[in-house]
Amino acid sequence: MTMKPHRHFPGISRRELLQAGRSGLLGVGLTSILGQRASASPATITNATKSPKSIVIVFLTGACSHHDTFDMKLDAPAEIRGEFQPIATSIPGYSICEHLPHLAARANKYAVIRTLSHEDNNHLMSTHHVLTGEKQPGGFFDKVASRDDWPCYSAALSFLRRRDDGLPSGVNLPTFLREGPLTWPAQHAGFLGANYDPWQITGDPNKSDFRVESLSLAQGMDVVHLGRRQMLLDEINRKQSQFAEVAQSLRLQKDQHLAINMLTSSRLAQAFELHREPDAVRDRYGRTTPGQSLLTARRLIEAGVPIVQVNMGHVQTWDSHGDLFQTLKKRLLPPMDQGVSALLDDFESRGMLNDTLVMMLGEFGRTPKINAGRGRDHWGPCFFGLFAGAGVQVGQVIGRSDVTGAYPATRGFSPNDVGATIYHLLGLPPEVEVHDRLGRPVRLNRGEVIESLFSGSSV
Repeated sequence: MTMKPHRHFPGISRRELLQAGRSGLLGVGLTSILGQRASASPATITNATKSPKSIVIVFLTGACSHHDTFDMKLDAPAEIRGEFQPIATSIPGYSICEHLPHLAARANKYAVIRTLSHEDNNHLMSTHHVLTGEKQPGGFFDKVASRDDWPCYSAALSFLRRRDDGLPSGVNLPTFLREGPLTWPAQHAGFLGANYDPWQITGDPNKSDFRVESLSLAQGMDVVHLGRRQMLLDEINRKQSQFAEVAQSLRLQKDQHLAINMLTSSRLAQAFELHREPDAVRDRYGRTTPGQSLLTARRLIEAGVPIVQVNMGHVQTWDSHGDLFQTLKKRLLPPMDQGVSALLDDFESRGMLNDTLVMMLGEFGRTPKINAGRGRDHWGPCFFGLFAGAGVQVGQVIGRSDVTGAYPATRGFSPNDVGATIYHLLGLPPEVEVHDRLGRPVRLNRGEVIESLFSGSSV
C-alpha cells in the first residue's frame, strides 16, 4: 500500500495540536521586533489631515555648527566668523558655506530656519527634545534613555495609527546612538512601551555585504515553507477555542500573522537591496555610508515606511570641539552635501516630494566664539534646521539670528514646535492625549505648528 505523505494542514488531531503548541510554532526569530502588543488602547485620533505625509529625518548627531554652514556671520570678528568663505545660493541674497556647493545650487528646493532654540547644552537631553518634541522628563546631565522618556515620532505614530501590513512605522539607520554606558534617548517609544519602538538597523549600506538580519528566515526555511506553517497556524488558532476568549491569546494570534507579513513582505526586504539601484543613482548619492543610507531611506519611503531617520554618523560625530574646520571640510560636509542633494532630486523626479518631508538638523548649535582648539562648543539657544517637501514653501530663509549667531533676533522656534509640525504632517493632532506608564493622560505635544514653513511668510 502506498503511504500518503503526512500533512500538517486542516484536520489535525488533538495530540498534534498539543505537540505543535509545545514546539514553538513559528520559529522565525521576530521576538525582538514584535514583542507583545500593548494592552492599552490608543487615543482616538480626530481632525487628522486628509493626506498624511512621510518623514525623513536627517540627524546631524553631535550638532553641526550653524556659523559654518547655513547661518554664516560674514561681518563678525574673525573669532566668530570662522575660516570658511560664503558662496551664493539659488536664493537671491542668501549665501552658505563654500563646502556645500550642491545644496547651494538647490536652495530653491528647501527652506532654512535659522532660529531654532532651546535651553539645553547637553547632548542626551537635547537629542530627546529635538527627536520627540518634548523635554526629557526629569532630565539631568547625560540622563540615559529610559522608559520614562517621551516617545519618538514614529513610536507615537505606531501607537496612534496601528498597522497590520507587516511594515514598521519607523526605521532608524545606520547607527544606534550609544557610547560606553550612555544610550541616547529618543530612539524608542519611551513610556508607550517596547511594542512601538522603531526598527533599529545597524550596518553600513555602503558595504557589499550589507544585509538586515531581522528580515532573514530561519535556516532551511523559505517562503513556501513559511506559507505552510501559516496554514498550520491558522488551524491551531481555530482549534484553540478554549483560549479564544482570552484577550492575550487573540493578540498573540494577530502578532503571529504580523510576523508572517513582515517576513513575506517583498517590498520591505527589497528596500534594503541597494544592488537593485543603477550604479549611476548610487554614484549620485555618493559611495559613502551617509550617501547610501540616504538612498536606503528613499527606498524605505517608497516601500511604505512612513518615518525613516538617518543618523549622519555615530554619537557626537558632528561634535567638533577642536579642529572644526578641517573636520567639516574634509570629512563631514562633502558626503552630507552630496547625499542630501541627491535625496531631494530623487524625491522630486519621482513625484514624491509633495508627500514627503525631509528635515535636517542637529540637537543644538555651536558657540559663537571659536575656542582655543579651533573648535566650537555646545550651544542650545540658536541653531538651524533645513526643511523640504510636504507643502513647505521652499526658497525661503525663516528667521534671523543676532550679529554673533548667539540668539534669535526674530521669533525663535522650539523643538516642541518642530514636533507639532511633524505631527501635523503625519495627520496626528499634537493636542491628542496618550497615557504614561502610570496611566496618567498626557498631551502628546505642547508646541505650535511652524506656519511660516507653509505660508511662505518668513519671520
